[in-house]
Amino acid sequence: MATESRDASPVPFYLMKAEPDSRIVKGKDVKFSVDDFESAQNTAWEGVRNYEARNIMQGMKVGDKVLFYHSNTKNPGVAAYAEVSKEAYPDHTAWDKTHPYYDAKSDAASPKWHMVELRFVSRVPHFIPLALLRHLSTLSEAPAEMNYLNSNDLKGIRDMALLNKGRLSVQRVEKEAWAALSKIACEGYGDIDFRPQNKAKKVAKGKGRRAARSTKDETHVSESDEGNSDAGATTDKRKRKNVATEAVKEPVETRKSKRMKN
Repeated sequence: MATESRDASPVPFYLMKAEPDSRIVKGKDVKFSVDDFESAQNTAWEGVRNYEARNIMQGMKVGDKVLFYHSNTKNPGVAAYAEVSKEAYPDHTAWDKTHPYYDAKSDAASPKWHMVELRFVSRVPHFIPLALLRHLSTLSEAPAEMNYLNSNDLKGIRDMALLNKGRLSVQRVEKEAWAALSKIACEGYGDIDFRPQNKAKKVAKGKGRRAARSTKDETHVSESDEGNSDAGATTDKRKRKNVATEAVKEPVETRKSKRMKN
């Protein structure tokens, strides 16, 4: 099956996901960030337990280009470039009972899962957030800050498996998308606001409310200083009420004192 997949000559560009934040599975931390990758320089891509992702890895060849992607984190996105340094071979962690992704149905005699090895190439000059790619996928033309992107680039981004099959941990990347992301990594995206529209509206609405409260507070203080506000009148009423209450209380206490004397 692996040979047939390789003979099909799939597009030699890929995206592979790893988790940059600590997450403990069976007592072991499965975290693997761009810092970890750069430190290791070469790593086996073990633990893939999805058939489609496994089949994609079986089609990889040494030298194929890879986008290293931060997943399952607050700001997911492309963090580095890598390349395949060793083609698919049995993933021995599948029959290691101590491994976080142990699979009781796999063994050395009939391995079900495979892995490749990747070599770290470099960090991307500009981190590419998933939110930015989602934003670009909704546009018919590139924003002014990213006028280096053309219509083919935007189409390539729009068609990415990352945006249409998001949960797959190993994905093919078409050459149009690779070209677009290479441009973004090199040129950056300035101060473009690529937050989802509904989130941006909520933030703007929140800012509007805070501004309104601030204006109201300033008006309140100003009017109180002038002595013409309702708040000032209310304060005067409270003072008068307190004075009246004290006046009522005083005779009661006096009467109690007289009764005790008698």
